[in-house]
Amino acid sequence: MQTLAAQYHPKARLAVILRGLPGSGKSHWVNALCEALPADGGTRLRRAGIFSTDNFFLHQGEYRFDGNKLAMNHQLNLAAFIEALGRGEPLVICDNTNLAHWEFVAYEAAATALGYATVRVLVGDPRSRAHQTLCAGRNQHGVSLAAITKMARSFEK
Repeated sequence: MQTLAAQYHPKARLAVILRGLPGSGKSHWVNALCEALPADGGTRLRRAGIFSTDNFFLHQGEYRFDGNKLAMNHQLNLAAFIEALGRGEPLVICDNTNLAHWEFVAYEAAATALGYATVRVLVGDPRSRAHQTLCAGRNQHGVSLAAITKMARSFEK
């Protein structure tokens, strides 16, 4: 994260694909990056460069997960991510779990096609039982340890 912050430039073209279990610290990583960037860079990133499918489940500030809308919300998130690439945002981040390759391949392909360098950032070790337990205790959406363990099994290096 410090390396990315040090390389930040308003004319850069970098796409970051975050990977990690719910509660692993992905959003914390993004917040720390925003704080490490020059003030205008952090503000711009927060305003126009962070994309999380979770945001499409927010209703009047309250998170309401609806499994029936998951596929649609993933598509909406991808479309918003691509729009940011098209606008030339210097730094664009996909803040989803992205445990399997198929979950993020479209993000990487779009970024590459639009001239962006891409980097994948794994937050935590999904295969570690201790990490899974930590994630279950601190994720903000009430995802159980059993569900997190199941998700961890789908992790692809």
